[in-house]
Amino acid sequence: MTTTATGTGPGVGDQAPAFSMEASKGRRVALADMKGKPFVLYFYPKADTPGCTKEACGFNEALAAFEAEGITVIGVSRDPVKKLDAFAEKYGLTFPLASDADGSVTEAYGVWVEKTLYGKTHMGIERSTYLIDAQGKVAAVWRKVKVDGHVDAVMETARSL
Repeated sequence: MTTTATGTGPGVGDQAPAFSMEASKGRRVALADMKGKPFVLYFYPKADTPGCTKEACGFNEALAAFEAEGITVIGVSRDPVKKLDAFAEKYGLTFPLASDADGSVTEAYGVWVEKTLYGKTHMGIERSTYLIDAQGKVAAVWRKVKVDGHVDAVMETARSL
């Protein structure tokens, strides 16, 4: 594992780093397959935990609105696909939940960071969201996301694409 400083990763206007990951319900998601389509790529620490569940359910509830704008939503964590399938089933999540099992995508997007909890440091995913335009460029970035109101903020920005 390597340490990535907070705030690194692609910025607005940068080409989105390539990815190809297994996802829930037997799917695979890849940047190459998204060419010509804008999408939300959101990173969350761990499936089926309170904040991650609230965020996932928020995106799922707004999914029709995102799809009406032609925008796909993809969630990413380092959880194994089996856990993502159980999470999706438990909460009726219909968008892909991708497994970054080897950590290459969270590293490329700069969201694998040193975190502190109860005075102890460890590595983990910083809750972050990337809005990628139809040309594969980063249109917006949210780092250190607070779940409340986040989906609405992403939707508002997505409508401007």
